[in-house]
Amino acid sequence: MRKGVTSQFAVCVDNEGYPASLEVRKLYEILPDEKSEKEGFLRVVDESGEDYLYPAARFRRLAVPLAVRQALASTAA
Repeated sequence: MRKGVTSQFAVCVDNEGYPASLEVRKLYEILPDEKSEKEGFLRVVDESGEDYLYPAARFRRLAVPLAVRQALASTAA
């Protein structure tokens, strides 16, 4: 996870066209990118461990409790 960035997460609901990069029903970290979001995309840390833009319609954002975000951050370190 990126230092200094409040983690946001979404679950993938459709990986059509991206089967090697996205898994349906998997939780992904979303990085802030206002410009891309206005254009209908999310910046997602995918299976490669890198962040890429994907259509926002392929995801549903989740409200993740602080304790879970902290646990995820400690496993990524």
